[in-house]
Amino acid sequence: MLLLAVDTATPAVTVALHDGESVLAESNQVDARRHGELLLPSVDKVLAGAGLTLDAVTGIVVGVGPGPYTGLRVGLVTAATFASVLGVPVHGLCTLDGLAYAAGAAGIEGPFTVATDARRKEVYWARYEDPYTRVGEPAVDRPADIAERVAGVPAVGQGARLYPEVFPDAREPEHQSAAALAALAARRLAAGAEFLPPTPLYLRRPDAQVPKNYKVVTPQ
Repeated sequence: MLLLAVDTATPAVTVALHDGESVLAESNQVDARRHGELLLPSVDKVLAGAGLTLDAVTGIVVGVGPGPYTGLRVGLVTAATFASVLGVPVHGLCTLDGLAYAAGAAGIEGPFTVATDARRKEVYWARYEDPYTRVGEPAVDRPADIAERVAGVPAVGQGARLYPEVFPDAREPEHQSAAALAALAARRLAAGAEFLPPTPLYLRRPDAQVPKNYKVVTPQ
């Protein structure tokens, strides 16, 4: 097994290689505006660091969000392209689940909350009983509207850092890690668990909208 994991659903452009037992190489860069520029060089860097080539990969793991429209699509399109070219499966995982798994590796047992920045003064979030068990489906809300539902438990993710009045016990990790996502995928593969389809989990409409009214230009 050699899994190539990528996730661009958050400001982190993160890539990792996992052999089913451990992480062989990883790259993590935080830049919310350069997903498209950074992802492929990061893949090259990770492959070179492990002394391997792309054709050695046996499966692709990708974070499907939730996340902002443009950044999320970069990772999903790249994952689908690699899978098609290599003839290997692509396994979708919720990005919040990857952060929850990383929280477990950092020592958080649960219950806890994962919250990422959804912009527009909102967060993508979910509650977890433990690093492997999500309670319900991911949601997008204003932090103040969910204050009672997340009170009294630790929180991880950039969204928790941005709103300390709602998430006073914010802990590491702050950003997504493809290494954690790959480790979670390896665990699920070993257990014969199902994966999500590699399609974007948006939860709301894109920020970019088609104008409702067009300016009429009259020829002179």
